[in-house]
Amino acid sequence: MALEEFEREELDPKEKRYVNMRSMMDMGMGILWVLMGIFLLISEKVTDKLPKLNDITFKMLGGIAVVYGLFRIYRGYKKNYFR
Repeated sequence: MALEEFEREELDPKEKRYVNMRSMMDMGMGILWVLMGIFLLISEKVTDKLPKLNDITFKMLGGIAVVYGLFRIYRGYKKNYFR
Protein backbone atom coordinates (compact mmCIF):
# COMPACT_ATOMS: atom_id res chain seq x y z
CA MET A 1 0.00 0.00 0.00
CA ALA A 2 2.83 2.41 0.75
CA LEU A 3 4.30 1.90 -2.73
CA GLU A 4 0.98 2.70 -4.40
CA GLU A 5 0.74 5.95 -2.44
CA PHE A 6 4.28 6.87 -3.45
CA GLU A 7 3.48 6.35 -7.14
CA ARG A 8 0.47 8.67 -6.96
CA GLU A 9 2.36 11.40 -5.10
CA GLU A 10 2.49 14.69 -7.00
CA LEU A 11 5.94 16.09 -7.92
CA ASP A 12 6.99 19.56 -6.85
CA PRO A 13 7.97 22.10 -9.59
CA LYS A 14 11.71 21.48 -9.18
CA GLU A 15 11.27 17.73 -9.67
CA LYS A 16 8.99 18.33 -12.67
CA ARG A 17 11.66 20.48 -14.34
CA TYR A 18 14.25 17.79 -13.65
CA VAL A 19 12.02 15.06 -15.10
CA ASN A 20 11.28 17.13 -18.23
CA MET A 21 14.95 18.01 -18.75
CA ARG A 22 16.05 14.41 -18.27
CA SER A 23 13.30 13.18 -20.58
CA MET A 24 14.34 15.56 -23.36
CA MET A 25 17.99 14.58 -22.90
CA ASP A 26 17.14 10.87 -23.07
CA MET A 27 15.09 11.35 -26.23
CA GLY A 28 17.77 13.48 -27.88
CA MET A 29 20.55 11.06 -27.01
CA GLY A 30 18.36 8.16 -28.11
CA ILE A 31 17.87 9.75 -31.52
CA LEU A 32 21.63 10.30 -31.84
CA TRP A 33 22.35 6.66 -30.90
CA VAL A 34 19.78 5.39 -33.42
CA LEU A 35 21.26 7.59 -36.17
CA MET A 36 24.78 6.42 -35.34
CA GLY A 37 23.62 2.80 -35.41
CA ILE A 38 21.94 3.25 -38.77
CA PHE A 39 25.10 4.89 -40.10
CA LEU A 40 27.17 1.94 -38.93
CA LEU A 41 24.73 -0.49 -40.52
CA ILE A 42 24.92 1.24 -43.92
CA SER A 43 28.47 2.65 -43.65
CA GLU A 44 29.91 0.20 -46.14
CA LYS A 45 27.63 1.62 -48.81
CA VAL A 46 28.21 5.26 -47.80
CA THR A 47 31.95 5.69 -47.49
CA ASP A 48 35.26 3.89 -47.92
CA LYS A 49 37.18 6.16 -45.54
CA LEU A 50 36.28 4.27 -42.35
CA PRO A 51 38.83 1.89 -40.88
CA LYS A 52 38.56 -1.58 -42.29
CA LEU A 53 36.83 -3.72 -39.70
CA ASN A 54 34.87 -6.84 -40.43
CA ASP A 55 31.47 -6.25 -41.93
CA ILE A 56 30.02 -8.30 -39.08
CA THR A 57 31.65 -5.96 -36.53
CA PHE A 58 29.97 -2.91 -38.03
CA LYS A 59 26.65 -4.73 -38.14
CA MET A 60 26.92 -5.80 -34.48
CA LEU A 61 27.95 -2.33 -33.30
CA GLY A 62 25.20 -0.75 -35.38
CA GLY A 63 22.58 -3.13 -34.02
CA ILE A 64 23.66 -2.53 -30.44
CA ALA A 65 23.60 1.24 -30.97
CA VAL A 66 20.09 1.11 -32.45
CA VAL A 67 18.78 -1.04 -29.60
CA TYR A 68 20.37 1.23 -26.98
CA GLY A 69 18.98 4.30 -28.73
CA LEU A 70 15.49 2.84 -28.73
CA PHE A 71 15.87 2.05 -25.01
CA ARG A 72 16.88 5.67 -24.31
CA ILE A 73 13.87 6.95 -26.27
CA TYR A 74 11.56 4.58 -24.38
CA ARG A 75 13.02 5.67 -21.03
CA GLY A 76 12.51 9.32 -21.98
CA TYR A 77 8.93 8.61 -23.01
CA LYS A 78 8.05 6.78 -19.77
CA LYS A 79 9.60 9.46 -17.47
CA ASN A 80 9.94 6.94 -14.65
CA TYR A 81 12.94 8.45 -12.85
CA PHE A 82 11.88 8.50 -9.19
CA ARG A 83 10.31 5.06 -8.97
